This record gives sequence, structure tokens and C-alpha cells, in this order.
Amino acid sequence: MAETDHTAALAPRLAEAIRDKLISGDLKPGQRLSEAVLTVDFEVSRNSLREAFRLLTKEGLLHHEPNRGVFVATPSMASIIDLYRVRRVVEGQALANAYPNHPAVARMRLAVAAARAARDRNDWTAVGSENMKFHAAIVDLADSQRLNSFYAQIAAELRLSFGLLKEPEPLHAPYVEMNASILEKLEAGDPSGAAAALEAYLLQSERTVLAAFSRI
Repeated sequence: MAETDHTAALAPRLAEAIRDKLISGDLKPGQRLSEAVLTVDFEVSRNSLREAFRLLTKEGLLHHEPNRGVFVATPSMASIIDLYRVRRVVEGQALANAYPNHPAVARMRLAVAAARAARDRNDWTAVGSENMKFHAAIVDLADSQRLNSFYAQIAAELRLSFGLLKEPEPLHAPYVEMNASILEKLEAGDPSGAAAALEAYLLQSERTVLAAFSRI
């Protein structure tokens, strides 16, 4: 009973750690996950890991294939379209109702600076990671822990859709300065202008990802 309780308590934290690996781009669409490796990496039992797998499978981030194992999910075109629909609502409203001195704005600023530095050294994986931080900070503007938790799942699925592109530079390069423009408008006291800039960003990003998907 004690072991069962421990597994139930640990599994959500372990699922969060694996979700973070998805968001950072460390795990790719279609990648097989090794129980042996992950139990060592996270220093957990196989029971705890399998429960975390179950939670992430329920979220659609992983899938199980009988006699083959657990794999990172590959987004469908329908799921990509839905992701961007959700982003327009969540991020758009957070920006439109934000105020320039919110603490999350400082995180947005740091993400833009780090993305520019990563771009200058051609580290496009890092650019992608800073982009994820920037948009998570936008959601933070809403001051809702429920939205933050919900967006973590969205962000993981989003990073998987980015993983469909063979070359990351065309995906990430245009958006460093688009993020900077969103930030500039927000800091200037123009949240509606920032929301409009975000809408343009999301439209271009969605088209890029869907075009990549169509070539798979």
C-alpha cells in the first residue's frame, strides 16, 4: 500500500519532468522511450515511470504500441490546427488584458535577449527553447495557475509539432524579432497592439508548421 501511494504521488512530478523534456526539444516525435534509461536518469522505479507514461498518454503526448513499447506522439494536422486555435484564445487574451509592469514581462525580455544570442551562434534548438519560454511568460500575464498548467501540455504538443521540421532555422529565425515586436508594444503600454502582433505571429507560425507537416 505504501509503495502504491508513493507511486501515485511521484508520477505527476515525473510526468512533469518528462513533459519538460518534450518542451525543451530533448525528446522527438516518434522517439521510443527506454524504461531502463529513464528509470536510471530519474532514479525512480519502473512502476512510477509507467504511471507517468500513463498520465502522458492520456494527455496525448505519448502512445503505447503492444510488444514495442512507449513512443513520443507525432502530432496530426488536426491537432496542430487545434493547438493554434487554443493559443489564439489563451495567449491573445493574456496579452490584450496585460499591463506593462507585470513581472512576467521581465521573463519575456530575458527570453528575447537569450534567443537573439542563440541565433547569433546558430543554436536553433536553444532559440526554440527561448521561444517556448517567451510564450509561457505571455500566459503568465493572466495570473492563473490553472492556465499555466494547461499551457504546459499545449507547449509540449507544440514543441513536438516543431520537431516535424527537418531544418529548425526556417521555423525559428523569423520569430525572434516578431517576439521582440510583441514585447516592445506591450512595454509601450499598447497591449491591444501586442495582441495584434501576436495574431500575425501565430498565423505565420501555423502556416509554416502545417506546410512542414504536409511534406512528411
